Amino acid sequence: MIGLTLGFNLVAVARRKSQSALGGSATVEDYLIKSKGYARVIDIAAALQISQASVTNMVQRLDAEGLLKYEKYRGLVLTEAGEKLARKIAHRHKLLTDFLKLLGLNDRVINHDVEGMEHHISLPTLRAIAALTSQLRRRPTLRAQLQAAIL
Repeated sequence: MIGLTLGFNLVAVARRKSQSALGGSATVEDYLIKSKGYARVIDIAAALQISQASVTNMVQRLDAEGLLKYEKYRGLVLTEAGEKLARKIAHRHKLLTDFLKLLGLNDRVINHDVEGMEHHISLPTLRAIAALTSQLRRRPTLRAQLQAAIL
């Protein structure tokens, strides 16, 4: 099951309330990216360095939105809708990372920028970046010229 491979991203994330391109909050999306296939509130709270009560509130919200199945004192897993959203988030993250790498930026800058960009980028902009990424892969001379102009 895809939910078992995508699960929950247990990394420190900014706790923003802003709306994302997909309509959910950035924090909601970060819970839906990847991990061991299930998660416990205590594990998420420790990884994000936030209270278990905050995580429980988020998990209950995700459960109410149909993005995961949550049982108190047990693990939680993504639903089909949660898996679909997680795949979109993972794709968006990879595309933005690949694009910035093609520009020759360093990993620290890329990681920082992608974390912000992935939650706010529109679908038309994402499509434009995908097309540009494809062109940059096929045209190393153009890529080199662009990198020289940037650096």
